[in-house]
Amino acid sequence: MIRFIMKRDGRKVAFNEQKISNAIRKALISVHPDDEITAADEKIVLKLTSMVVADIEKELPKTPSVERTQDLIEQAMIKSGLASEAKNFILYRQRRTNARTYNADLTKIYRDLTSKSTADMDLKRENANIDANAPMGLMLRFGSEGAKDYVKRYVLRPEHALAHARGDIHIHDLDFYLLTINCCQIGLKDLFKRGFSTGHGFLREPQSIQSAAALCCIAIQSNQNDMHG
Repeated sequence: MIRFIMKRDGRKVAFNEQKISNAIRKALISVHPDDEITAADEKIVLKLTSMVVADIEKELPKTPSVERTQDLIEQAMIKSGLASEAKNFILYRQRRTNARTYNADLTKIYRDLTSKSTADMDLKRENANIDANAPMGLMLRFGSEGAKDYVKRYVLRPEHALAHARGDIHIHDLDFYLLTINCCQIGLKDLFKRGFSTGHGFLREPQSIQSAAALCCIAIQSNQNDMHG
């Protein structure tokens, strides 16, 4: 018999099977929000609830946690062929996690940036062009991490943010997501044929290999400046 469940803050509270049913019911409704819950839906809720409770009982006498129970709800939905419902439940969990950790995650990063050495923190070594121990370098890291946090919470689609957090995908230069494109491959042949302006002057078509090599460097530098400043 399941007597208690462990909350995220470490407290043990009385186990309530109805909360599992409510979570499953909300996931079913989320797929068809305009439809009324039917008797068939309630049978599905009852079946999935029983599956989750049975899985929890298999792990007794270990006290189940809220996170583990939610994992089992996801698994029960997937086993029952309710892929859309499971996806919506996963995204709901992600939104709730975002709400709970709104300040905690970013505050921890800021605290680590100011208290840990470069040798002890990968984040400070992430960009070889920035000395994260210098005042300006540290300020850039603060801004970068704040931008990443905002984009993950409020700009990306929840499924993309979740995939990035889990390591299924990696979104490069996430801190620049709202500001510019990541990469821009320019056609040097056409650029040299027409000539181009750097903002400080107009450069004509090169007449030698040496001039072309120098203009390549100038073009790439100007392009980088246009994208990232």
